[in-house]
Amino acid sequence: MAFETTFKALSNPVRREIVILLRAGKQSAGELSDHFELSGATISHHLKQLREADLIRETKYKNFIYYEINLSVFEEALFWLTEFTKEGDQHEA
Repeated sequence: MAFETTFKALSNPVRREIVILLRAGKQSAGELSDHFELSGATISHHLKQLREADLIRETKYKNFIYYEINLSVFEEALFWLTEFTKEGDQHEA
């Protein structure tokens, strides 16, 4: 995983809100758009950024595309971040 891509995608407040909304489960782009006062094109751009960072996945069903969180990327980032809190690994200044 490229942490730069992950953290860059999550640096935007709209994308963070999309991820929070997806914690409840799969949603279509239209359902996600209902939560924002943004154009469909803007929501699509944010979804693309999240997909490219592998933070969300999409599945197609009939004429709809549904999005859901890819928890493995969040778990990997969390594991990496917790490495900073381990005792005994800290260097004295």
